[in-house]
Amino acid sequence: MTEDKPLAEPVAKKTAYVTWGPAVAIAFTLVVYFFTQILASIVLLAYAKIRGWDQATITSWTNTTVVQFAYVLLIEAATIGLVWWFVKRLKSSVRAIGLVKPKLRDIGYAFVGFGIYLPSLIVATLLITHFGPHINLDQQQQLGFESANNVRQLALVFMSLVVLPPLAEEILVRGFLYSGLKKKLPLWWAVVITSGIFAIAHLQIGSGAPLLWSAAIDTFILSLVLIYLREKTGSLWASIGLHMIKNLVAFSALFLFK
Repeated sequence: MTEDKPLAEPVAKKTAYVTWGPAVAIAFTLVVYFFTQILASIVLLAYAKIRGWDQATITSWTNTTVVQFAYVLLIEAATIGLVWWFVKRLKSSVRAIGLVKPKLRDIGYAFVGFGIYLPSLIVATLLITHFGPHINLDQQQQLGFESANNVRQLALVFMSLVVLPPLAEEILVRGFLYSGLKKKLPLWWAVVITSGIFAIAHLQIGSGAPLLWSAAIDTFILSLVLIYLREKTGSLWASIGLHMIKNLVAFSALFLFK
């Protein structure tokens, strides 16, 4: 008489490991940040040149809502694709950067995060206004899309501001960058460096306009809360949700209720 064998052996759950460190995390993030913008510009300019347009026509065309949406779409799609590809090249998985199955609780955590972020921003703004009155906090961020004036165009603006950037920026910054920094650095160093890089990216360096300190302070504080949600939930989805809520508030103020 033989013993019955189990029909199948239990499958071991694969664990995703971060296989890159701080240097690779920072270098790749900076390369992706600049490369995707250059790539999107080249693609759109090449299309215009193929059409044989002169400079005046190209300038007018690039100021349209559809083209500005295409520019954002190209940047964010390239960012997500490059992160996905590079993580695979590093013999890891997107689970290592927090892209796991979303849970219903992530929605609640996103709103809790907004309840932390907004009062923190207000307090920080009051403190900076009092102790650093020379810092200009009234300067407005240049988002583009000034020509959007109908439902279809506003839908493209919504995608460009509320949906696409939170997805790509969280995958790149709180996903790839933060995970690599945290692998070998103390937690608070990883938090500060991640948030600092994210804030610097919003200073509008190279735009010809004065440094946008209001956006840098805003995004630094936002990043602290986004990282807290990443640590609290073990995934990126609550962070993506909070980022979308924050951008939705800005979109509503600038385009719906202006």
